[in-house]
Amino acid sequence: MGDAWTRARARKAASRDGRPMATRTFASFASPFDATETWRRRVDRRRGDRVRIGNRTVRVERRARASETIARASETPERMDKLLSRLGYVDNRRDVARFLRERVVTTNGDAASARETRVKAKARASDVRVDGEALEHASGMLIVMHKPAGVVCSHDAREGANVFELLPARWRRRRPSVETVGRLDKDTTGLLLLTDDGALNHALTTPKKDVGKWYRVRTDRVIPSEAVEAFASGKLTLAGEDKPCKPARCEILGDTEARLRLTEGKFHQVKRMFAVFECVVVELHRESFGRLRLADVAVEAGDFATLPLDFEFVSTGEEDVA
Repeated sequence: MGDAWTRARARKAASRDGRPMATRTFASFASPFDATETWRRRVDRRRGDRVRIGNRTVRVERRARASETIARASETPERMDKLLSRLGYVDNRRDVARFLRERVVTTNGDAASARETRVKAKARASDVRVDGEALEHASGMLIVMHKPAGVVCSHDAREGANVFELLPARWRRRRPSVETVGRLDKDTTGLLLLTDDGALNHALTTPKKDVGKWYRVRTDRVIPSEAVEAFASGKLTLAGEDKPCKPARCEILGDTEARLRLTEGKFHQVKRMFAVFECVVVELHRESFGRLRLADVAVEAGDFATLPLDFEFVSTGEEDVA
């Protein structure tokens, strides 16, 4: 009885404007939805894709450069409290009024005030200055660090000192938070990337991209020559896993030293690969990430530098540095 009454009420409501019930139910969603634009947005990141739209096959070109998107993002107006909080200038939005009183904050040359927060006035990041300086990395951050031994790639204080403590306090307050691109073990040193851009983080860590990382390894015993062929075969399966490792390039430098190039990042992968040949890794250092070499940017342990968000770690037809 109840179901029949509900259906009758729905039919009566739908008949008010003469449209079938299903049409009336989804009409509010149909008007702003553009299937063509949706498909374009979905595939515009891949160069040379072809997609079927209606009865046409369209070739969709990749946007010229990621820098265009980054520039547009910094031009999107935001509330002052949200903007300053997102970029780490304050701990939370409630502190913005005090920040505006204590610092010289201007928008297009005009002094900002606490009232701008109360009336929800918006500003473009590119128009805002704090003490005469432009807002720092308003569109996002990409950091390269020379990770020292003894620090972890985790926010969990129970695990001890971490790599984030080496960064300026303002960067640690950013939202979204700055995270490591993959992880290095506590005793591993070398090149570590950090970013607050989730999409970029995923793009750099997915094995599908085949971004090569070179490691220098030292073991407790002689590395057998057959390890080179085993690593390159793509058939080496680590203990506890069903899927074999992707092919890895190994160069033996001495009895207990080698260089290894990986394009994936399984848990403790380097150590587990050498453990197959009963070799214990006693030193591990990452030298490069794609085309980026640690020696070119951050020589001393604990040093770090910033990179453009559209830095090309791998160019088409070009292998990463050796």
